[in-house]
Amino acid sequence: MKTQELLLAFESFAPCYLANDWDNVGLLVGSTDWPADSILLTIDLTEAVLQEAIDTKIDAIVSYHPPIFEALQSVTNRTFKERVVLDAIANNIAIYSPHTALDVAKGGVNDWIIEGIGDGDVRALRPFGNLPPNEECKLVTVCPEDCVEELRLALSSVGCGRIGEYEQCSFTTVGTGTFIGKEGTSPTHGVAGEMQRVTECKFEMVVSHSSLSLAIQTIRQFHPYEEPALEVYDLKERPRREMGVGRRVLLDQPLQLDELARKLKKHLGIGYVRVAPAAGKNDRALVQTIGLCAGAGGSVCELAIDDGCEVFITGEMTHHDVVAAAARGCTVILTGHTNSERGYLPSLKKQLNKLLPKAKISVSESDSTLWTYF
Repeated sequence: MKTQELLLAFESFAPCYLANDWDNVGLLVGSTDWPADSILLTIDLTEAVLQEAIDTKIDAIVSYHPPIFEALQSVTNRTFKERVVLDAIANNIAIYSPHTALDVAKGGVNDWIIEGIGDGDVRALRPFGNLPPNEECKLVTVCPEDCVEELRLALSSVGCGRIGEYEQCSFTTVGTGTFIGKEGTSPTHGVAGEMQRVTECKFEMVVSHSSLSLAIQTIRQFHPYEEPALEVYDLKERPRREMGVGRRVLLDQPLQLDELARKLKKHLGIGYVRVAPAAGKNDRALVQTIGLCAGAGGSVCELAIDDGCEVFITGEMTHHDVVAAAARGCTVILTGHTNSERGYLPSLKKQLNKLLPKAKISVSESDSTLWTYF
């Protein structure tokens, strides 16, 4: 199995375009034609995890947090990040990071946390609306009916008409076109200076911004008209309630706050959580509307409060953000940053096993929280 198959597996459920703009996801080290018969899953790619991969002859590492985030000015043995990259390359180990794409995706980290809390109506706190890259624009032209198939094939060859797992997608309607060619023109139908009425097809395909220029050139090359009619539309976002930043769940049955904390600890496999009760609330207060965001979710806490959440669960927040949330009537539960993420890895392993049945997939034994409590 090649690394390309690993990339395609992730693109099927957590494609890179779902990630936040500031994130660095995808294949970070290696080549798509490198082997990927054995895959190691980890939250953080530390030197200990990399050594585990080397010792167990791993081909590819899926590191939830990207080990390369900001641009590297050098790749030497000076810093641990540089050493990780250097040693991975030296041992032909590819590195892939899904990070926030896996948070946003349906069935990803945030949805996994909800599985341990209870049943209810679930939606994203900030629904994801970005279009897939291949569906950013719609390109429209008009041509004779006998030219449609040639145009469709030509435009498909430069990236047009790709919608999800489908290719050569187009839409055609038949109508009547009119035109008068000025002196010196050579119209395909009729003669210059006279009104022409021609049966034509309106032909539409989606295309990415990056492929638009080439698509227009292709139309001019293959279209029989001297001056083909062209229209380009930017397509609007289509927010999806089940995908996006964070989650809001309205539980079917309310829970006492202490019971919620117990369920959360059990599901995450941790021995503690930190709870900052809202003003006037105690551990027996009933709660039903819960917001959450794996990792460092402080940036969406206010969004959760504005959306009526009585509790907000995340890995870490600043002290002052917790104080502000409690003052606004929202209890905050902090699990620890990676504690909110690490328990998801066995679920990710199951999902990848289904998609990549030939690969040997394991969860790192060296990956663990950095914190020790005395």
